[in-house]
Amino acid sequence: MVSIKDIAKQAGVSISTVSYALNGSDKVTDETSARILQIAKELNYVPNASARNLKKRETKILGVFLTDFRGDVYGDLLHGMKEISNALGYDLVVCSGKQSHKMLPERMIDGAVVLDQAFESEELLQYADFGHKIVVLDRELDHPNINQVLLDNKAGATLAIDYLRDKGHRKIHVVTGPEGSYDSTQRMKGVRLTAEHAGVEIIEIPGDFLKSGGVQAAERLMREYREPVAVFCLNDEMAIGFYNRLSDSQFRIGEHFHLIGFDNIEVSGYLQPRLATIEYSKRRWGELASQQLVKLITGEEVENERVYVKLIEGHSVGRA
Repeated sequence: MVSIKDIAKQAGVSISTVSYALNGSDKVTDETSARILQIAKELNYVPNASARNLKKRETKILGVFLTDFRGDVYGDLLHGMKEISNALGYDLVVCSGKQSHKMLPERMIDGAVVLDQAFESEELLQYADFGHKIVVLDRELDHPNINQVLLDNKAGATLAIDYLRDKGHRKIHVVTGPEGSYDSTQRMKGVRLTAEHAGVEIIEIPGDFLKSGGVQAAERLMREYREPVAVFCLNDEMAIGFYNRLSDSQFRIGEHFHLIGFDNIEVSGYLQPRLATIEYSKRRWGELASQQLVKLITGEEVENERVYVKLIEGHSVGRA
């Protein structure tokens, strides 16, 4: 690979003179600059991006860190991030896994959007202390270099429990998310608080935010079935697993099992009967994340943002 040393040798000038010419500095004459640029062209010189980025301390790239890439939520989320990032002059790189965390301290990216349980909060706070800009979607952290764009999980859980209660259900089984999940924890806080105020009994069933969690919950509840059962799956993926397991049984959604989910992913609208669920704009969530991160990077004032939710009614829930 051709370096500026090669250009300097052929032009008979110093390395610093070549650097000035390549960067358009007025410290070299127009004649010398033109000659150096011509030699660089003839040698097919390609600037070293890593060195340039280190000097400028910017890459115009934003990093997005996800726990994994499964699930229908990520598509719209990333699309929203990409549209805003590109409009603001930035590209996106999407990562998962511990090794990718090095991209932030090594300044391979200008900032990070984090929706990744593998990122410890202490690690993020340490990076923020060193001046790195971060937007978190899955935790609450108080630091001037960290901004929060969070779902209103508690409000969504309240809407779900109230909907089942208004249909006459007084005992509700809740299929939870994976241990350590911020969204699952916050949704369960909303569930417990609402149930306590409404006089509703809550029975928790461990879940995993995957279809398999819904299948396992359905198998358990079918074995225990004595009367119509109300079920709140903390995401639609598990609700779909629940549907799938009941599809080859004598039980019917909306009659034997009254089911509501959370996320309103696209396939939920095609389920029969239509799945009741909690909706929010995944695309808007992504847009806000990119907007807030660029504001942090450019030194603009930012405040934490919240993504609001609403209830989507469906015939998957009938009267008790």
